[in-house]
Order: sequence, then structure tokens, then C-alpha cells
Amino acid sequence: MKAKAVIFTGVKQIKLSEVTLKPLSSNDVLVETWWSSISAGTEKMAYNGLIPSWPFIFPFIPGYETVGKIIKAGDQVNQELIGKFAYVAGSFGYEGVQGAFGGASEFIVCPVESITLLEGIENPELGIALPLGATALHIVDLACVENKQVLVLGQGAVGLLASELAKHQGAKLVAATDLKQNRLDCSAADLKVNPESEDLAAALAVHEFDVLIDSTGIMSAIDAGLKFLKFHGTVIFGGYYQRMNIDYSQAFNKELSFIAAKQWAKGDLERVRELVALGKLNAEKIFTHRCTLDENIEAAYLTAFNDPDCLKMVVNWKTDKN
Repeated sequence: MKAKAVIFTGVKQIKLSEVTLKPLSSNDVLVETWWSSISAGTEKMAYNGLIPSWPFIFPFIPGYETVGKIIKAGDQVNQELIGKFAYVAGSFGYEGVQGAFGGASEFIVCPVESITLLEGIENPELGIALPLGATALHIVDLACVENKQVLVLGQGAVGLLASELAKHQGAKLVAATDLKQNRLDCSAADLKVNPESEDLAAALAVHEFDVLIDSTGIMSAIDAGLKFLKFHGTVIFGGYYQRMNIDYSQAFNKELSFIAAKQWAKGDLERVRELVALGKLNAEKIFTHRCTLDENIEAAYLTAFNDPDCLKMVVNWKTDKN
């Protein structure tokens, strides 16, 4: 079976091309993609050739934020799944091209266990927020924020969701920083600080934070944030970092603990699905930009990678939703 897919063919090279799907096995489902999204973290690094390891070996199909409708199921799969919307974490089901993570395709063949049904969510498009929501949830779980004062650096998509989830989990105070005012305006944080227009020290000095969550990936921002942590405070690294270079004296003097968060834990996707379904997590606020396959797909990826006003680019694969 053939399908249109986004392919990273080399460093800083993107094209929309036809690929061949592997045959459906007895435990697979065939998903018709309706929406996908673009990762401005992992995919941007892969686009720039900064992750030269499996599965990011050119050429490859990116994408781990995909929602589609199940249109076929293998013999060992419950046939009642056909016609239902699901989040797809990606796929390796292609011939002659690597999946990394393979969700940016018109049709997707994947094991049934790699999907998450979007039961209870009125608008299935919101399902593309599940992976970032689950990532943010895992970060907040690691931070153990209940009754604590939490400082979140950066209000990109993960930072925004982490701030909201920290409040949901009973944080005493959530403060957020970002250089873009429009991001702060979307934030659920109790205290919002723009270091470009406000004195960070004056705004935060009256607080002694138990936890610092970084979602900027910027070492200078982390250094600045460490000043506001209490003795025996905790730092959660919520991004992906090629190198760590922070002021060790602050860690030494305060005996800080550092935790690296890796994506999400088992069950987190389902937990986020329930929060979205119940209206307890506003996932839609991260969808700031949209495009269709009829537009310049490379331009859409570059916007997602480089435009600071773009929190999340939604790619619409079907304009004839029926």
C-alpha cells in the first residue's frame, strides 16, 4: 500500500513523497491520519543533524504526534476498533525508509498496543496533545509538587502544560517565566514574569522555591533560576540537552538534587486523555498554527522550528472530513 509521507532526506532537507507501507500483520492496525503535529524539540534537532543515531538515520519519516481513524485491523485485533479515533505514537511500518518516529504519514501501519483510543474526547484533534501532555505530567510527577512552591522556566507547549498540571496536583504556588508575553498570557501560573520587561530578582525574591522545572534548554536561564531555589531544592530537566553547563557553586552550596525527565511513563497518555476529556487540562491552547498538505510542507516545518510565536503547528491531512 502506498501513502504520502513527510521525509527528512538529509540535514535540513524535507520533502513530501510517496512511501510503501509494510503489510498488515495479525496484531497491527491501519490508521488513516487526520492530524499530526511538529515537534520543535526532537524533530528540530534531527532536522539539523544533531541526533546522528538510530532511528534518526536519513532518510526517515518524523512524527510522534498523530491522530487518525482506524480503518483496518489484523486478525488478532478487536474488529470493533475500526472507525474509532486514536492517538498514534509512531510507526516503523515502512519499506525502504526509517520511521523516526514515523507518524507523519497519510496512512500508518502499527501494532495495536502503540495506539491510545481517544474515548471521551469530543474533539479528537486534541489527541495530538497527548504526548506533550504526558511528558509534562511525567515531569510534574517527578517533581512531587503537592504543597510546594514551583518555578517553571519557559512557557512553550510543555512548560504551559506543566504549569497547569502542577496546579492540578496541588502546588502551593506556581511561578512561570518566559521572554514572550503571549506565552505568559496563556499560562495558568499564579505568578508570571517576563525577564525582558521585569526585574526577575525583584519579582521572585520574596519566594523560596522547592522545585525548579526547566523547559527552556537554556543554561543561562537555569543558572538564573537556581538563585531562587531553597536549600535541598530540586531541579527537573524537562527538555533534551546536548551538554550541561551550569553554575555548580549554586548546586554545591544548596545541596540541590537534579532529575532528568525522559518523555512519559506507562499510563501517562491515558491519564492525560482523561484530564482532557474531563476538561481539567486545556490542551487546545498550545495549538497556535495550522497548515494543510496543499501548502508548502517544508515552510510549515521551518515555522514550527523557528517562529517563537508557534507553540504547536497542526498539520491537517484531510480537508474532506467525512
